[in-house]
Amino acid sequence: MGRAFQVRAASMAKTAAAKSSLYAKWGKEIFAAAKSGVPDPNMNATLKRVIDRAKKEQVPAEVIKRAITKAEGVNSGSMSAVTYEGFGSGNVSIIVECLTDNVNRTVSDVRTCFNKTGGKMGVSGSVSHMFSRKAEFIFEGLNEEDVLEVLMASDCDVEDIHEEEGVIFITADTSYYEKIKEALLAAKEDLEFYEDGNNMVAAQYIDLDDESKEKFTRMLSMLREIDDVQDIYHNANDIEE
Repeated sequence: MGRAFQVRAASMAKTAAAKSSLYAKWGKEIFAAAKSGVPDPNMNATLKRVIDRAKKEQVPAEVIKRAITKAEGVNSGSMSAVTYEGFGSGNVSIIVECLTDNVNRTVSDVRTCFNKTGGKMGVSGSVSHMFSRKAEFIFEGLNEEDVLEVLMASDCDVEDIHEEEGVIFITADTSYYEKIKEALLAAKEDLEFYEDGNNMVAAQYIDLDDESKEKFTRMLSMLREIDDVQDIYHNANDIEE
């Protein structure tokens, strides 16, 4: 099973996620984006991207509005973005990005997930050097030939594009994110993305034996139950998250 299986499985997992936890995580990310600049998506590109992603996850309008309104408050507090790196079972490299109002609580919760599943937290830089931030798009609904034609016509420079079992994968420099997305949506307005964002992409991926895969899958499940965890990146193949 290849990466197409993995992204489809991850999409199903998101649909099955507890709504309250999902809304809480998106509320934090919207709050942080609104707090970091003008709390107006028409004037804050980061906030607009976060809201678009939240809507894709079917986050209700009232949840989005409440997070923005909270960010507008004088005494609304703040969220800290923190990143943890380490190794999971089978020596999988993993990066955990969080938004939190209590760093001590968050690091304790994340460390517990590592310790209980045979992993080990590392210091800053121990894993991140094996990843790079890239604009990444994963979707179905267009074939590779049509996508290439659309991107060439829009003068979009991509580093990699390939198709696997009907799923299209595009990787590009982050500076092309908006341009590529606009071109794809112009070609197919109702295009549904499994992924569209500036993500951490591993230089290479590894296979795990059954025992390591079971432990690492359990680690991912435990991490996703932490409300402060926003994004998780790793370099393991064929993980049903």
